[in-house]
Amino acid sequence: MANELDEMTGPVNAEGRDVNVIAKQLPVKVGVGSLIFEIMLWVLGIIPGIVFLFMKTKAKTYLLKLQQKLQHDASQIDNYLEQRVVILQNTAKILEKSIDLDKSTFTQIAALRSGANSDGERNEVAQQVDKMYAQIRVAMENYPELQAHKDIQEAMRQNSYLQKEITAARELYNDTVNRWNTDIYAWPTKMIVAARAGYTTRIPFATTEEIKQQARGVFF
Repeated sequence: MANELDEMTGPVNAEGRDVNVIAKQLPVKVGVGSLIFEIMLWVLGIIPGIVFLFMKTKAKTYLLKLQQKLQHDASQIDNYLEQRVVILQNTAKILEKSIDLDKSTFTQIAALRSGANSDGERNEVAQQVDKMYAQIRVAMENYPELQAHKDIQEAMRQNSYLQKEITAARELYNDTVNRWNTDIYAWPTKMIVAARAGYTTRIPFATTEEIKQQARGVFF
């Protein structure tokens, strides 16, 4: 039998293909087969029915705990974003003493400290923080002598550190999202529980098109 996917004969997309995260939540659904399965367990005897009832209770507890872990992982991202906003705010104040920095920069940075209540808002705040950092970096490039300022150097070092921590926190969050999306489709126990509870899949972190375009640029 020939290989279903044969890298030697194709088809091959020579132009390549970009990958995007699909921002869509899929509800978990079970059919009549799952209902028949549960009924049959009780028909076979009270013990199989009780055992499966116990398994569903355990699965429900597991999914509730997993939801709390998702909240914890998301909170870690928020904490690092908050710290990064503070760093940018302090850097902007230092720069203001040396150059005429756009006043709107302070207003925009302060607004970012209000936080986020959902994954979509969290991603939006992260994007705005990146833009604020870009504005500050451009201002510094126009005044090279400021780059030797001790406090600014320390702020940039902390910003670089926080960027790495945010990336790591997003990886951890995505791992938990992947575990959730996998477990809610584990039939019969977890999938039945998830469907009855009205659970849906979770959307992992995704970067913006602007960042993707920047990643394709030439840096050196």
